[in-house]
Amino acid sequence: NGESIWSAEVDDVAHGLAVSDGRLFVSTASGAVHCFAAKNGEPVLHRSESVDAPYGENEAISQAAAEILKRTGITAGYCVDLGCGDGRLAYELARQSDLLVVAIDPDPAKAALARKNLDSAGFLGARVSVHVGDPSKSSFPKYFANLVVSSTSLEAGAEVVNASEAQRLQRPFGGVVCLGRPGAMSVHTRGALANAGEWPHQYSNPANTLCSTDSIKGPLTAVWFRDIDLSLPQRHGRGPSPLFHEGRLIVEGLDELIAVDAYNGLPLWRFEQKGVLAAYNADHLAGTAVTGSNFCIGGGNVFLRNGTKCFRIEAATGKLVATYGTPKSPDGTVAAWGYVAFEDGVLYGSAANEEHIVRHAYIRADKEMGQQFSESSSFFALEAGTGKLLWRYDAKESIRHNAIAIGAGRVHLIDRAVAPGDLLTGPPGKKSSGHPTGKLFTFSAKTGEKLWESDDDIFGTTLAFSERHDTLLMFYQPTRFRLPSETGGRIAAFRAGVGDRLWERTTNYSTRPLINYDTIIAHPAALDLVSGKPVAMNVPKSYGCGQVAGSRNLLVFRSGTLGYYDLTRKVGTENYGGLRPGCWINALPVGGLVLVPDASSGCKCSYQNRAWVALEGSD
Repeated sequence: NGESIWSAEVDDVAHGLAVSDGRLFVSTASGAVHCFAAKNGEPVLHRSESVDAPYGENEAISQAAAEILKRTGITAGYCVDLGCGDGRLAYELARQSDLLVVAIDPDPAKAALARKNLDSAGFLGARVSVHVGDPSKSSFPKYFANLVVSSTSLEAGAEVVNASEAQRLQRPFGGVVCLGRPGAMSVHTRGALANAGEWPHQYSNPANTLCSTDSIKGPLTAVWFRDIDLSLPQRHGRGPSPLFHEGRLIVEGLDELIAVDAYNGLPLWRFEQKGVLAAYNADHLAGTAVTGSNFCIGGGNVFLRNGTKCFRIEAATGKLVATYGTPKSPDGTVAAWGYVAFEDGVLYGSAANEEHIVRHAYIRADKEMGQQFSESSSFFALEAGTGKLLWRYDAKESIRHNAIAIGAGRVHLIDRAVAPGDLLTGPPGKKSSGHPTGKLFTFSAKTGEKLWESDDDIFGTTLAFSERHDTLLMFYQPTRFRLPSETGGRIAAFRAGVGDRLWERTTNYSTRPLINYDTIIAHPAALDLVSGKPVAMNVPKSYGCGQVAGSRNLLVFRSGTLGYYDLTRKVGTENYGGLRPGCWINALPVGGLVLVPDASSGCKCSYQNRAWVALEGSD
């Protein structure tokens, strides 16, 4: 009948339950295991007393650890000790910092002694793990170590360590290798990976190419997976895409932003904004597909808009640097901040039209749709460092957020009357009830000077720009769940610098087109970017309403589970099973990896894994 029979408290969050021989075993976050049984009497407590100095007088190693921490500046994250011996250095590094130490030694006896000593200090398992293996070819995942050291090298010198293995483990974007004798340690800090792509905006960049420059190739295998404490909007709400910048994966939840180390999954910082994604927590299947994202990255900062404010947050620390407001409209009112992007020191935004409320694409959710603004009455540019208004454009009709593309020192946008059939209060049905064409404008990004305009059959709802070819694309976003105005079937190209119409093509496509160097991929079609002619490409894709995201050699998408297509290998669509990607964009081919934070919230299907995952490609 559901009546509670008994309950009991444990010392921390319960992580695991097991039943055996009439007993219930409960493991907790503290590392304790509780055992419950139907018997009377006081419980028996088994606890090892920790030893304050498991290595006795350890002054030389203590000073060596202090030197490593001071010289590298790395005091948190993962540390690898290649050739740990009896664990003395691993102990001191854990004692003097917040590092999680992964130690390895080829001698089983030394490894056993290290485990015994570290366990007596209370560090084994919680702060330090010890493995038996060859330090020159460990099986640890690549890129995961914030710090690489070697206890063996404190006496034998840096040359005793296999340099290629140390570099394989070293985290890009700031990971440090520190080896050698005290007083003569060598320190090497790793920079960005060659050909590693970034993803600082919803569609990769403010040009909306939906494609990074990353060179990763398949087949894909796991590097790390983790369960991260972040309440997410449900997948049908189509929340913002995760973003990636300089080794940090930044993801937005219902009440906060979180930054995670992209190479090992460790949380770095959180920025709280209660209810920031409440409007995206429903089954409407609209979300950022119509509004665009509410955050982006640029100039070492994260810019997050919420209401009439835009917060400038330091990307490295999560600290609030400045708060900017939507500029006043000509009538003196202050609208909600709509569009947001960053390029070359300029923060771009728009004053949202809060009266234009579009319809749901799946299940009706009027309250949530009433907080999603897809069109704006004006567009503006601010100096990102100060918030000073540089210029603004007040629309004659309306500016759809998807119809803004920025790049090569120019802003392109379409000023067009709203589509009556898109309105929540509009006529029933999913067919368009007429949408007048608009006018395409191009402005100087820094000054707002009008460079050119065209009103020649400006039919599109979405823009994307290729700087490589100075080509501006105009198209629809005719996805499976869409607004009635997204009729699809046409793509046109302009010479972005001067406005000449280069070509137009009638073609069938059902995803948001992406620009991969010389090719437009608009699944299931593909076109040559320069000529508009069809390109032979067959990318089989199973069910799922998420979008295709790209990199130089790889396409990633939902195909039931996580699907990917390697453009360099003739093997067709491959799957990394067990994962349920989101309903818009949540798999990013960036930073030498494919990053897939969880986006399955609300799903009741039989996917085996609900976790944040990072995948690596072939070398």
